Amino acid sequence: MLISNFGNDYELLKASDGQKLERWGKIKLLRPDPVVIWHETKIDKKEADAVYYRSNTGGGYWENVNKVPERWTVKYKDLVFNIKQMGFKHTGLFPEQAVNWDRMIEAIKKSNREIKVLNLFAYTGGASVACLSAGASVVHVDASKGMNDWAKENVISSGLQDRPIRFLVDDVVKFVEREIRRGNKYDAIIMDPPSYGRGANKEVWTIEKDLNNLLYLCKQILNDNFLFFCINTYSTNLSLLTLDNLLRTHFVDKKIQLDELAIPISNSKLSLPCGVTGWITSE
Repeated sequence: MLISNFGNDYELLKASDGQKLERWGKIKLLRPDPVVIWHETKIDKKEADAVYYRSNTGGGYWENVNKVPERWTVKYKDLVFNIKQMGFKHTGLFPEQAVNWDRMIEAIKKSNREIKVLNLFAYTGGASVACLSAGASVVHVDASKGMNDWAKENVISSGLQDRPIRFLVDDVVKFVEREIRRGNKYDAIIMDPPSYGRGANKEVWTIEKDLNNLLYLCKQILNDNFLFFCINTYSTNLSLLTLDNLLRTHFVDKKIQLDELAIPISNSKLSLPCGVTGWITSE
């Protein structure tokens, strides 16, 4: 298990009875989390500046108990991220990924060579920002223009706007297929595939049906001496062992490390599970 320590700008204050109370900078948010099936402590909604409520018709809404800015920033080391209240309870950042950002940065800096990174399902660009900060060039691909615009904001907030990065609104599978035809290669690939999603032209993605083929395609655009391949999943249908089996069928004779990700709960012996991550290297 990898335990993430985001630093002073994020804290998981409490997690109990299907909810988690978090501090993002100075703002406290109360959100539902289906993995929190235990009872440890009572969470009073009055402790939060904003509370997210699920809707019976899908999605949900935020109720701001206190004044909450439209957007604000949190800092992880030298990286700065913009936080917003999204319609489906998210904030635009997954703080447990800080442990992956650290090893990406370390690997890139230690490589002593130019590193070209492909970030697929790149969302708001946490990994893109981390890799840019370490000196890599990045191709950032997400099917949502809004997410790409948000990622650009994060790059600018971190002072990395002059670094080499391309933002592409595209279907991930179709993009990789075109890269194969173009003969383009990468030194590192990052992906955070959703359980279900739609591409830029409404292409349907399901992780159970499509992930195996995407891994097959991605192998074809990895350099032989690739630096790393990082995959994350929050899907309850994809266990650590299932992901391990899948990766070993594609990355034979490569070094594979599988871990659960977690965030520590303050003043508790418990940690919040936050999905599974796979880290593959060529040596």
